[in-house]
Amino acid sequence: MLIAEDGPEDLESAISAASLAELHFGVLVAQDEDERARRAHRLGIVEATFHPLPFDAAVAREWGRLAAAVASRGAQPRRRAVDLVIAATANAYHVPLLTHNSKDFQVIADLVDVRTP
Repeated sequence: MLIAEDGPEDLESAISAASLAELHFGVLVAQDEDERARRAHRLGIVEATFHPLPFDAAVAREWGRLAAAVASRGAQPRRRAVDLVIAATANAYHVPLLTHNSKDFQVIADLVDVRTP
């Protein structure tokens, strides 16, 4: 699963619906017109390239497990809600999570296969 514009050549890539939601949000909140255009272009490429993996019952169950792990480790799961949905999606679909922000998943690094593309 991917949090970037393109995937590595040797892996079939998909995107979490939560990641897609974050990209839409990024377009809508961009203050600079050029930045908004750049983000909209990137979003268009992502939407044309990847089929989003949905948030379903399996993802919800895995989110609960990961959120409980975050809480038991002294962190705040609600502050990481979207990241946890992304991680739960990767786990539910049994795929690695590809991101340039692996530190966002450090608290659950032992529970999610996080990789840098």
